[in-house]
Amino acid sequence: MLFCSITIVAAAQTQNFKITLNIPQYKSGIAFLTYYSGKNFNIEDSAAVNSQGVAIFQGKKRLPGGIYSIFLPGKSKYADLFIDKEQVLTVKMDSTDLVNKMVVTGSKEDALFREYQRFVAIKGKAWEEARQAYNNSKTKEDSVLNEANYNKFNKELNDYREDIIKNKPQTMLAAVLNAMKEPAILHSKAVTHSDSLENYYHYKKNYWQGVTFMDERIIRSPFFLPKWEKYYREIIIQHPDTITKELDYQLLLARTCPEMYKFILNWSTDEYINPKYMGLDKVFVHLFEKYHGPGLTSWLNEKQMETIKRRYYMVVSSVIGAPAPELDMLDTTGKPAPLYNLKSDYTVVAFWDPNCGHCKEEIPRLDSFYKASWKAQGLKVYAVLSGDSKEDVKPAWLKFIHEKGLDEWTNVYQTKEMEDADVAAGKPSYRQLYDVIMTPTVFLLDKDKKIIAKKLSLKQIDELLQHQAKTSKTK
Repeated sequence: MLFCSITIVAAAQTQNFKITLNIPQYKSGIAFLTYYSGKNFNIEDSAAVNSQGVAIFQGKKRLPGGIYSIFLPGKSKYADLFIDKEQVLTVKMDSTDLVNKMVVTGSKEDALFREYQRFVAIKGKAWEEARQAYNNSKTKEDSVLNEANYNKFNKELNDYREDIIKNKPQTMLAAVLNAMKEPAILHSKAVTHSDSLENYYHYKKNYWQGVTFMDERIIRSPFFLPKWEKYYREIIIQHPDTITKELDYQLLLARTCPEMYKFILNWSTDEYINPKYMGLDKVFVHLFEKYHGPGLTSWLNEKQMETIKRRYYMVVSSVIGAPAPELDMLDTTGKPAPLYNLKSDYTVVAFWDPNCGHCKEEIPRLDSFYKASWKAQGLKVYAVLSGDSKEDVKPAWLKFIHEKGLDEWTNVYQTKEMEDADVAAGKPSYRQLYDVIMTPTVFLLDKDKKIIAKKLSLKQIDELLQHQAKTSKTK
């Protein structure tokens, strides 16, 4: 496999690229040289097509290795090419057949890719015909025969790929084929639970077999990002400790390959800064504290770093498992009612605004859950008045509490003077401490006031409490 250090040496020897495009069917227009960035195309260069059907892409730098695409004028037609160490190329294209009639000179990497494409085109057609024949089989004999043909062509294709990986391991095509490859299944027909577990652990263990995180070329392909996302979204356990362990290990592997290192950190920051699943913001907190905070992401601009830093300070104090931040509030009579003075097996902390339409629906529903079952489980509600002008909304807040019968709750608020005093003392607001960016925002705490869950629906909290009750009965 070609490692990053070797690529950097080559870059020192070749400081420019030049790709001459010949496309006789076009006499004008703009052609584009693009590269794959995940599932998208990014424009690397553009060039005008002259009256002889020639366009020249060139620049005073070295192109990073990867799969590039040339889009013809109009952007409706394009074809891929491999670019690596050799970067002075001539590309002849025929718009009537962009695969079979495309000729690239000056690149051994692309020559291997063309050969692979031709093989796949032939075997792929036969493979598809066998698949269709199998699906349309009328008799058992036909089905057996067509399945055998299908398996034969499939094996030939896989053998061809494995031959490239084995005998030409340093080529970019071998790196791309490894990124495409799926691990073999141990038990094709898993019967027992043990079979399923063995399948999973074997699949996970071999998922990255042949893929090196020191080869930046695979980033610029349409295969690596889907494989990466599948691993982190579907294969590994969705637990923050598991995810951070995996990310740290792969970042360690990529430490000498700047582009791969950058890809992993950028993707993981975007993925977990506002995660899809509760609790995974702990991954983002870890990334900030280990990489962003110490200054190991120098490629980010000031605005990006400010966004990341601001988000970190919004979530760091409210991750799952952490002690809930203290809330020094006043109750409806104006007496102090700190959160930690509330003794209960469970506590729901709800931030809400009486002028919020969604709150007017959800807060009474919360009380219905509370009176129906949560209260019997030793749960108490600590409800915080949220909003910018609390003194103005206080009458509406008190009226809503009275009309909806929320008197059993600990209803609290913070005066403007209290807020100003916190600001003057440099204390974070409750919005920052609990990441309150919308209302209602609901947290569930245990008897020690540690955060069990946050920002779940009321039904999800109810299901979680029911599960906790069942679990405690079985102990």
